[in-house]
This record gives sequence, C-alpha cells and structure tokens, in this order.
Amino acid sequence: MQLLTTAAPSLSVDLKFVSARTPEEFESAFSAMRRWRAQALDVLEDAMFTTHRAVIYKLVLESRLPSIYWDRMFAAGGLMSYGTWQGDYLRGAVGYVDKILKGANPGDLPIEQPTKFELVVNLKTARTLGITIPEPILLRADRVIE
Repeated sequence: MQLLTTAAPSLSVDLKFVSARTPEEFESAFSAMRRWRAQALDVLEDAMFTTHRAVIYKLVLESRLPSIYWDRMFAAGGLMSYGTWQGDYLRGAVGYVDKILKGANPGDLPIEQPTKFELVVNLKTARTLGITIPEPILLRADRVIE
C-alpha cells in the first residue's frame, strides 16, 4: 500500500483505503465508497476476497464501480485483473517441496520472482457498467472476455 500512497499524488489520484476484515463488513465498505463517490476500486490480494468474490462482484455492479483485481480468477465477474497467474506459484512451490524433501536446505534455495504478468479485460462487465475500454488496453490484454 505504501507504493500506491506514494504514486497517487503524481497521478492526481486521491486514494482512500477501505477495510473489510470479514464478509459482513463488505456492505459498509461499499456504502463508504458510495458516500465518497469513489470512481474505481482496486481489490488487493487477500484470501478472504478470493473466497467471497461473488459477493464482491455483486456489490461492485450495484455500486457501478470499475474494479481491478490481482488475480485472473476475478476476471470472470470483475472488470479487469492484472497480476501473476497463481498456478505459476503453485508449480514453483512443488519444485521447492521436491528439493527440500530430497535434502536441500530451504535457506539455500533461491528466491524466485514472477516473470509473467497477465492483463485480463472483461468486456461483458464493461458493458454492464457502461464503460468503453480504450483500444490500446484491449490490444495489450492477454485475454479479453466477451
């Protein structure tokens, strides 16, 4: 969040952070965003958000908020996702487990960073929200959901 806070002023973006620690807090979080007249939503990485993404989709559409998510699994109901494919992490984890079980010291294993990021755009959600996605974004997208 520090990077977002640092970058926002140079982009003339007024950030407000909304916290929802339980699914029961989603509704009040969206109510706060409506009061602030939020223009977009960035759903940060969290297992609870993944588990309850259908509820988030519903609230996003009701609030008419363009939203971006960190994992492509959200693209089915969200507007966009940009991030690494979590399946890559799982494959990497399997390799680490294999090495450790064969006797490797975990502290000696290299730290791996993701190298592939994926942009997914959901045109169905864009139409529902009345948003036109600019052509350059569609051309750069790895996947477009019609």
